[in-house]
Order: sequence, then structure tokens, then C-alpha cells
Amino acid sequence: MNGICLVGAGVISQSHAEALRSLGRRIVAVVDPDTAAAQRLAQVTGAASYPSVQAAQAAGGFDRAHVLVPPPAHAEAALPLLEAGIHVLAEKPFATSSAECGTLLEAAFRSGARLGVNQNFVYHPAFVRLRRAVEAGALGRPRFVSCLYNVALRQLQARQFGHWMFRAPGNILLEQAVHPLSQIVALAGPVRQVRALADAAMEIAPGVPFCPAVTLTLEGERLPAQLRFAVGQSFPFWQVTVVCDDGVIVADILANRVTTHDHTRWLEPVDALVSGLALAAGLAGDSVANAARYAAATLHLTGRGDPFFRSMRASIAAFHDAVDHGRAPALDGAFGAGLVGLCETIRDQVLPVASPAPAAIAPTEAGNIDVAVLGGTGFIGTHVVRQLLAAGLRVSVMARGVHNLPAVFADPRVVLHRGDIRDEAAVAGAIAGAPVVVNLAHGGGGGSFEAVRDAMLGGAETVARACRAAGVRRLVHVGSIASLYLGPQDVPVTGATPPDPESETRADYARAKALCDRRLLALHAAEGLPVVILRPGVVVGEGSVPFHSGLGFYNAEQHCIGWNAGSNPLPFVLVDDVATAVLGAIRAEGIDGHCYNLVGDVRPNARTYIAALAETLRRPLRYHPQWPTWLWLEDLGKWAIKRVTGRQVPMPSRRDFLSRGMAATFDCADAKRDLGWQPEADADRFFARAVRVYAP
Repeated sequence: MNGICLVGAGVISQSHAEALRSLGRRIVAVVDPDTAAAQRLAQVTGAASYPSVQAAQAAGGFDRAHVLVPPPAHAEAALPLLEAGIHVLAEKPFATSSAECGTLLEAAFRSGARLGVNQNFVYHPAFVRLRRAVEAGALGRPRFVSCLYNVALRQLQARQFGHWMFRAPGNILLEQAVHPLSQIVALAGPVRQVRALADAAMEIAPGVPFCPAVTLTLEGERLPAQLRFAVGQSFPFWQVTVVCDDGVIVADILANRVTTHDHTRWLEPVDALVSGLALAAGLAGDSVANAARYAAATLHLTGRGDPFFRSMRASIAAFHDAVDHGRAPALDGAFGAGLVGLCETIRDQVLPVASPAPAAIAPTEAGNIDVAVLGGTGFIGTHVVRQLLAAGLRVSVMARGVHNLPAVFADPRVVLHRGDIRDEAAVAGAIAGAPVVVNLAHGGGGGSFEAVRDAMLGGAETVARACRAAGVRRLVHVGSIASLYLGPQDVPVTGATPPDPESETRADYARAKALCDRRLLALHAAEGLPVVILRPGVVVGEGSVPFHSGLGFYNAEQHCIGWNAGSNPLPFVLVDDVATAVLGAIRAEGIDGHCYNLVGDVRPNARTYIAALAETLRRPLRYHPQWPTWLWLEDLGKWAIKRVTGRQVPMPSRRDFLSRGMAATFDCADAKRDLGWQPEADADRFFARAVRVYAP
């Protein structure tokens, strides 16, 4: 039969599906309770979609399954499959506890099903080369393994503390540390003893400590080892080193390079020269090969060849090859269970125990709420809720995640609701009884423009309908100045400036924002929707990420590639000033159907901001000025290559690059007049709250 079922239709499922197609494997079923997500993936793979594992099993047609749901659901999803004798490849981590691992291993033993875990970085090309060299004895007997895992963590930088990996002390180990640990175990053997030393913890929410770095000394069955595990770092570096009797082998995982340090036959002075040149030649050779693979894949001369995909493909291929030949996978359930047990040992030794304040999640009582804030737990939302509470208001807050929130959300005047603005029932419940609704949520979404549009515009329309049905007095929609054309122009941009009339030429985010503004204004004109639109500029302040995309795009944090020369004033605004404007929009009379741009009075240019940030962080940050037309031509070249190779992508627009530079001038007199708005006007106080707040 050899049909495969994908259980879970999230982001990682796309990589599994692509790898399976490249291997010629047949996907016959996709399972996800999010039926739309399941149907999208099923359509791409030519499979049938099902809302549950049980429904897929009832339909039959597969003898293997990939369990790709979030980690807390691994055991629940895998167990019925194993009990039915279906071979299972589980994404890492294998499960979230040793007890769950034991249950799955027992079920696989009873039914005879093969059970594997996708620790794909054991199959990373650079690690595979290192491992082969060690096993071949290329530099003599191995003596010691060292791994430095110093990797950026997007969710930590973005303060997305509601993610599963932050909900319990050991989750970060299960989510991230299993990658380097799997490589260490593959080289050193199962770990018999571990000693851990943790760095100082940071508090990510009241009573919730988080340890971003741990140093481990491990005793493997074959070799001793060390691991420095650190997440959220500014300079990403992942290196595995094996010290042997006659040299050292180093695998740079992120750069996909392998180097060896050994001696030549020459005397010491000549040996230093020859071995150094050989080391340089090896680095250059790997770098050129990586660039050539990238170019060939981009031109569709070869299939996808990036190291991550190659590791996924090799790991998945190894599992199915083992099942085909009736043998246990190399990375079987026991291997995965060993990693989970190791993570538990490390957790119990050093990681602090959380004692979070309970979330005040409860149904809203009609008439007992003054303002409902949708998307209220994010960067701007947290400041808005704080401002509303300071004004003596009672607040209902809805967000997709309600874990590990700042202390303000534990206030008894705040009622939390878990939900998405595309869910009509969730929105209706969150705004029930509230005379005013503030919508800060954009609906999520990603990928194609259609997906972005459906998420943003669909979410805005859902909120508008719910507000009309509930008879709210005012809907304050917080959009973005991205909906406007912000390139050089003769007249200042004001609240009366309409959304970009050529928004279809803009990037997906700006285009969708413009559609939202037009739709809400049309609903006001046609149906009397009591909406006010606020458009913040480049929002900065406590809780934000210092490396704002409004200044340019970043080749690592150190280098900001500007959208232009970086000499024009930028439309900065402090997040506290945005919150003040929201409160003003709630209270003001006679402003329905109006739009207001929120740009502060202190407007440094990109060069000045980056220089101030570099001084504050004590890092060598650099701003690289650019010519917008050159950026457009670069993108045009990439577009041409994609079209030649058969990809249907929209042509880049020079207008979009001009708008990203935000050279337009802004006049916010209308917001100051109608909302009673007084943004920060003192430059030193602005920089204290916008830049120096990031001081280490």
C-alpha cells in the first residue's frame, strides 16, 4: 500500500510534503481540524483531507503517517496510529515527557509498527560529512565532542511569549535543544551523565522566569562532550567540533561548511603556511559550492538544495527506507525518547520553576465593559490597555494567545478572551456589552497576497459586522500609514489623504492595509458604520524590536540596508503616544468616518536613529544608504529569473520602493485638534523612550 498520511497541515507540513514528493512517495491523506488548512495542503499534494485521525483511518489507504501537529499533541495523535499498526514518523520532539514516550514505544512494540523521530539535523550535509570523517578515522581516534549553539530565536526577539516553548521551563529544550543534543548523541553515544550550569534567568511575565542559555558537560557512552546552548542571540553560530588524536574536524552548520585542522609533513614554519592555505581552500571551496547550489536551484536547473531541505529529505528518506526493508529506523523511538529524558534531566537540574499569575479568562457580563480591545496583548495593545486602565475604564481583551502576559492583564478590570478576529462567534463574545471596540488585530496570514488579503480584509470585515450587530457606539480601527503612498510628493500627507490609489502595485502588506481602509470607509458611507481609522507611523518604544523594518531591511542585525539615502525625517511615533491617541479617539465626538495619521513631532532620519541605537547597544551597527531605483532594479532582476524559471510572481514596483523610504512630509494637525493629541516634542525624552530603553 505504502500510502502516507500527514497529520497536521501547519508550516512544517509543507517541508514534509515537498520532501516526500521529491522522493516519489505518495501522500494520500491530510489531517487537520482546521479544515481550510487541510484542504489547501491536500489540494497541493493530490490527497484527501480529513478533520481527524479517526476519520482518515476509517477511509484507509495508508500504512504510514507523519505526525506534524504541535508537540503537546504528538502522543495523542500518534497513539491510535501505532495501535493500528501504522508506521509513524514523529516530528521532534518525539513527545513532551518520558511517560508519553514510554506509552508510544509500548504501543509500537505491541503492534509491530515502526516508529521514528525526525531529528533532521543529524542528516544536515555538514554534519554528515563530519560524522563520516570521524567514523572513517580520518584524523585518528576521536576523543571529545564540543558544540556551540548560539542561535537567534524569532519568538523571543518579538516577545511572543505565548508560544508553547515559553509555557514551561523544559519546553525550550524540547523545542530547540534537541537539535544540537541529537548531533552530540549521534557522535558520543547515549548520555549516561549530565551536569548543567544555567545563565541568569529573565522574567518574561510576572512569575515566569526564562533561562536563555545553559552550558552542559555530558558523559556519552563513547565520548565526553560539552554543549553551550543559547537562544535569542544577536549573532547566530552553530558549530560542532570533534577533537581527534591527529587533528580537529569542525562542522559549521549554519554556513554548511566543514574544515579540518591537522599537520602536514613539513617542518613547523612551513606546516603553518601549508595547513593554513589548505584550511582557506576548504572554506572557499565549500562557500563556492553552496553559492553554486543556490544559483542552480534558483534557476530551476536543479531541485531545491538548501541544507535544511536536504537534511529533511535525507531524514525522511532514511525512515521510509528502513520501513521498506523491515528494519528499525536509525533515529527510532528509543533515540527520540532518550533526548526527551535528557531534556528532563537538564530541566530538573537548573531551570527555574514558573509560578505565573492566573489568567483572568471569563465571559464578559453585558454592560460591565467600557472598551473591547481586539489583538490587545501585542506591543501596541499592551500600552493601549495600560492607558485605558489608567483612565479608569474596564476592558475586554481578545487575542489568539493569552499565556505569559504582562502584569497589566492580571488587573481585575481586564477580562481575557482567546480568539481570532476571523471567528465571528469569538469576536461577538469579546465585544458583548462594550460600547466601544478597538481593533488592533490584523488577522495573521502569510504566503500569497490572497492569503494576506483574506486574513486582513476578512478579519476587518468580521469585526465590522460584529460591531454593527452589537450596536457599538464606535469602532476604532488601528491600521498603518503603509496604506498610503509615502514617496516624495508636493503636499503633506494628512488624515484626509486617501489610501494609495495605485495600491495594487505595492507589496502585499501595504496593499492589504489599503484595501482594509477603503472597505471600512465604504461601510461607513453606505451603512453608517461608526468607524474611526488611526494610522500609526513607525512605532517605537518599550516592548518593541529595535531593528524596525521602516528603516530598511537587515542582513543580520548589524547591517541595515536602507530604503534610500537615509537623510529624510522618518515618521516615528512613541507607542505611548499611539495609546494616548486611541483614548482620544474613544472620547472625541463627531469624528466617525475620519482617518488620522499618528506621527510624532520628533522625526530623526534613519542614519541618526541607527547611530543612536549603536551607541546605546554598544554594537557596531551600520546603516547602508541605497538608491531606491537600484533596489527596484535588483528586485526586477530577481523577478525576471523567477519568471524565466516558470514561477508566477508579480512584477516589483518602483513606486513601492519609493514609498518604503517614507520621504513624504506629514501634517498631523487634525489629530492634535480633534483627538486632543499631544505627542512627545522633546528630542532627548524621545530618544530616552525610543532608543535608550534598549540599553543592556
